[in-house]
Amino acid sequence: MKTSGFFMLRLNFDLMQYFIDVILPIPLEKLFTYSITEAESSFLKPGMRVAVPFGKSKIYTGLVSAIHNNAPQVYEAKEIHQILDQKPIVNAYQLRLWKWMANYYMCTVGEVLRASLPSAFLLESETLISKDESQILNDEDLKDDEFLIYDALHYQSSLKVQDISNILDKKNVLPVLNRLLKKKAIRLQEEVHEKYRPKLERFILLKETYTSEDGLEQLLESLSRARKQKEVILALFSISAASKKPVKVSELVNKSQSSSTIIKTLIDKGILEDYYIQTDRVIYSGEDIEASKTLNNEQEIALKAIRENFKSKDVVLLHGVTSSGKTEVYVKGIEEVLSRGQQVLYLLPEIALTTQLIKRLQNYFGEKVAVYHSRYSLNERVEVWNKVLENSRKAQIVLGARSSILLPFTNLGLIIVDEEHEQSYKQFDPAPRYHARDTAIVLSNFHKSKVLLGSATPSLESYYNCKQDKYGLVEMHTRFNNVLPPEVELVDLKDAYKKKRMKGHFSNRLLEEMQLALEEGQQIILFQNRRGFSPIVECLTCGHSPQCPNCDVSLTYHQYKKQLRCHYCSYNMAVQEQCQACGSPDVDTKGFGTEQIEEEVKTLFPDHKVARMDLDTTRGKYAYEKLITSFEQQEIDILVGTQMLTKGLDFRHIKLVGVMSADSMLNFPDFRAHERSYQLMSQVAGRAGRTDKRGLVLIQTYNPYHKILQQVSTNDYTGMFNEQMDERHNYKYPPIYKLIKITLKHKDYNRVNISADWLAKSLRQIFTKNVLGPEFPPVSRIRNQYHKNILIKIPKEQSLIKTKEAILKIKNSFHSVKDFRAIRVVINVDNY
Repeated sequence: MKTSGFFMLRLNFDLMQYFIDVILPIPLEKLFTYSITEAESSFLKPGMRVAVPFGKSKIYTGLVSAIHNNAPQVYEAKEIHQILDQKPIVNAYQLRLWKWMANYYMCTVGEVLRASLPSAFLLESETLISKDESQILNDEDLKDDEFLIYDALHYQSSLKVQDISNILDKKNVLPVLNRLLKKKAIRLQEEVHEKYRPKLERFILLKETYTSEDGLEQLLESLSRARKQKEVILALFSISAASKKPVKVSELVNKSQSSSTIIKTLIDKGILEDYYIQTDRVIYSGEDIEASKTLNNEQEIALKAIRENFKSKDVVLLHGVTSSGKTEVYVKGIEEVLSRGQQVLYLLPEIALTTQLIKRLQNYFGEKVAVYHSRYSLNERVEVWNKVLENSRKAQIVLGARSSILLPFTNLGLIIVDEEHEQSYKQFDPAPRYHARDTAIVLSNFHKSKVLLGSATPSLESYYNCKQDKYGLVEMHTRFNNVLPPEVELVDLKDAYKKKRMKGHFSNRLLEEMQLALEEGQQIILFQNRRGFSPIVECLTCGHSPQCPNCDVSLTYHQYKKQLRCHYCSYNMAVQEQCQACGSPDVDTKGFGTEQIEEEVKTLFPDHKVARMDLDTTRGKYAYEKLITSFEQQEIDILVGTQMLTKGLDFRHIKLVGVMSADSMLNFPDFRAHERSYQLMSQVAGRAGRTDKRGLVLIQTYNPYHKILQQVSTNDYTGMFNEQMDERHNYKYPPIYKLIKITLKHKDYNRVNISADWLAKSLRQIFTKNVLGPEFPPVSRIRNQYHKNILIKIPKEQSLIKTKEAILKIKNSFHSVKDFRAIRVVINVDNY
């Protein structure tokens, strides 16, 4: 019996199988399991990439989540295609954060993976077409287009779909390929290809034979008739003598004033030798670093208070008025963390802000600063990712927009969330619909590190958490160097129009102050929170206004492109000289955007340089940088812009800030409209008078007695907070209640209506009166899809986990109804 037991044990051991759970970059509720060999199981680790087959013929890049011996119950595990990494590219902290994000924001881990990894890491498979050698076909059996492909495969072993498209000179080649497959003329296979290419720089050196004096003498003698080649050799020697560094080919071409053809000739002759060295795409090229500034008394007090709060709290809110010198306090905090050998993440809401701050931080920390945001190319993002993963000296401080929270930090000591109230920290589409500030707090908890939130106008949620003693609170009440806060004046537009004291959209009061500021050689910012020339073009005869064919919204007039554009789906058309409905030439614009303000300013002040900063003028990689640098160097006198201007930019010569129209913000249909209006206007006002001269802010409005405008003019944040909190209590909104918004999308209006009613009814059976809707949003059709929203309010005492479980259960029941399967359901947790 003992022998038999030993034999059974041995048999089981021999039959032991190995499996991995793989996260695929697609929205799957569960992880897929694949089989691996014993050797692979000892080599693979969680966080390594593998190429795996999925579906009938697709190959995806997946990420190993776990290694185990449990075979899947429902399906037979396929084998992996290949291992793509020598070591993990994602660490345990990240995998843990991804799982938290998927659970909290009600999405899948695959969607978090797709958002986190630079797409260069996600190798895609490409279909290759090759000849099926098992069949011999006669040319007569093939149609003309089929013969062209079959004939091309005689000369080339395989072709890509794009190659076939080029051969046939048509886009859709699938019908032709299907016919060839049926005739067994071709085979299809998938090939995985890498997207990331390291940057290689080409260097040159003299072959060893010619490095001795005799050898060189003979060489120069042999080149006596080839003057250009001789000059290249002499130039190479002078560069090598001046610096002991390797010589770049580009440097040698410039110095010898020759061409790469001559260098190639010398390489072919065996005189020169070229080689490649891998280099970084983003290189710090600054001078020596300087010491950080000495803090003033209030900054010192704030820094000590932050240190003290960090002893008992993991999150501290630094509430400092605009221009109080919060950045210098952050710099001192960064120095302390770096001295402990830990990493720092510095989050900013807008790419525009990073350009100003990069210079500032690089002055203090040199090449330790890495930058990460969506304007970087794929390859640049991969390089930053690898530096952070390796805890490289060149990525001790990571400065970036919201996506940088997803980088592979290994030893994070501090996360700074600057301008923490900003809406840009929230991701709306696609999933995961995360909030970078809240995710930062969870990530810091995993790393046992600290979070410093900073703002002159904190979000109600953060300030409320301070009042509840969840976060520490440190306040700075005066501007740096005791500069006076700007004077805020409200201009009554109703009265100005009545008394005919307007020129275009400018009140006489605003024009007077603009003239005065320009005469003093100071700069001006004009804020209008709408881009384009005007939001509506209307026929004065029949009232027709051109609408977007795909969305329920009017087309915005963009004068610089002579175009009508939709800001939701990017549909555009040329401006029509006549009304499309009645043919009348009497067409006029209603409302105004930044373009129109820019044009009016140019007419009113023709001798001054005017620029515009909005989404249309900042599309290029360095567009922000150019605009901000020009404004800093006083090459621009008047800057017109949207809310990009409000986000913490620091300009030294702004005397006047004009808010063109405060009413559109205040009357926006959203429970945060008043809070956001206060924040926007206070922030834009904070750009004025940041040095010794007191700034002036003029806010044009039809309702100067509005509570929020009065609070902006007196800088009364506490008054605004208390008033808004009363409303949130009364109407059950965050931070008192949590919100989950469910949006249903489909191209059929009736189907969206019926399905939304069914879903809302099911939700009401569980959550009763805490379900609002279903209701169409103000723009109810976008890209030919109708939207309908349902809002669920969750009181503090209600379990969030059980609430989400109930919602997912109802969602699954909803999709099991045959008529509702085509409806797209989007769940947005904390949708504000």
